[in-house]
Amino acid sequence: MDGQNSDDSKQSTADMTVFVQNLLQQMQSRFQTMSDSIITKIDDMGNRINELEQSINDLKAEMGVEGTSSPLDPSKQKSDEAKQDEGSA
Repeated sequence: MDGQNSDDSKQSTADMTVFVQNLLQQMQSRFQTMSDSIITKIDDMGNRINELEQSINDLKAEMGVEGTSSPLDPSKQKSDEAKQDEGSA
């Protein structure tokens, strides 16, 4: 009987090992798919931001506004506002 239990134990361990390896492979595949999807979305967002920035610069050029400072640079905006206030005073 001990021989039978030993064989069953070895088979059970082998089955469990195969199951765990398959499970880990599936998880790795899913994480890779999610990672690729996230990277693609980040790249798309970056492209859209670049297009938006270009559109803003085009609009500024059409309006005759000098300078190509980023709209996110508050120090440049404040200095531009100060110059406008001095010119109107």
